[in-house]
Parts: sequence; C-alpha cells; structure tokens
Amino acid sequence: MLNQFNMLAAYNRWANNRVTAAARHLSEAEYREDKGAFFGSMHGTLNHILAADQIWLKRFTGVGDAPPSLDTILCPTLTELEAARSALDTRIIDWIANLTMADLTADVTYTPMTSPIPVTHPLAPGLTHVFNHQTHHRGQAHMILTALGKPSITLDLISFVRADGVEWLRPNSV
Repeated sequence: MLNQFNMLAAYNRWANNRVTAAARHLSEAEYREDKGAFFGSMHGTLNHILAADQIWLKRFTGVGDAPPSLDTILCPTLTELEAARSALDTRIIDWIANLTMADLTADVTYTPMTSPIPVTHPLAPGLTHVFNHQTHHRGQAHMILTALGKPSITLDLISFVRADGVEWLRPNSV
C-alpha cells in the first residue's frame, strides 16, 4: 500500500505538470473563460485543486496553510499557481515517502467544510480521496482544453507508469 501511495503522489505531480503546461498555451482570456466546469474556468479549476490539497494536507499533518473555502483563489496568475502547485506536489511526495503502515491505518479527525460535525476515519481512505479528487478536477481541466479546441493531453495513470517505468509498483523500490 505504501508503494501505491508513492506512485499516486508521483503521478499526481506528473499529471499536474501536464495540465499546467497545457494551460500555458492558453491566452489570458481563454485561461479565465467560464467553460461550465464546476469551478468555471481553467484558472478557477486549478486554484480549486490547489486549495483542496492545502486543506487536506493541513488536516492530515497539522502543518501548513489552509484557505477558508474550496473556491478560494490562492494565486492570481498561472505563473504563481504553477510555482505553488510545484511546491505543494513536492511536499506531498516528501510527506508520503515518510509514511508507515501505522500512519495509514491511524485515524484522522477533522471538521468538514460542509458540516459542523467532526468526522474520523483512517488516513488511507482520506489520502485516496485526495488523489481521486485531483483526477476528477484534472478531468474538468482536460474538458476545458477540449472545449477551447486545444490539443488533447494524456493524463492516464497507465501513461505515467509507461513513461516512468513500473518501479512504483515493485515492493521496496521506493
């Protein structure tokens, strides 16, 4: 299970880099145009992914900044967002690299933004949610690129595995 999370953290960075690289080819108007995604534009979508990751990492580690809402615009420009995303992806990779099985099975307790009632569950399903959530919203970013008539990018996990090798899945290799 530890290798799986290490792989997902590395995939997460790979996929985020691909999306932001594609976003750099958008005009400013295209980047900010509401294309009907849950957070509207590419800018809103990428900021949401960053905000949600900050919130979850703060819940899991007790360290770092956490915005007050899921639609907080943390970075006014793509350049700033890309730098913040890169730093957060590195932080996620480093944190996960030091987790143990005991950490993954230990409970985390937090109060969701959607309810005043605290919830408790093991770290592993919460961490799985973080990566699934990112994939969901990167899919929306992909849809935005498609709606703008931009070239398709590949975000499939298997494409990452093929590009980066299968070391992430081999026991004791990471």
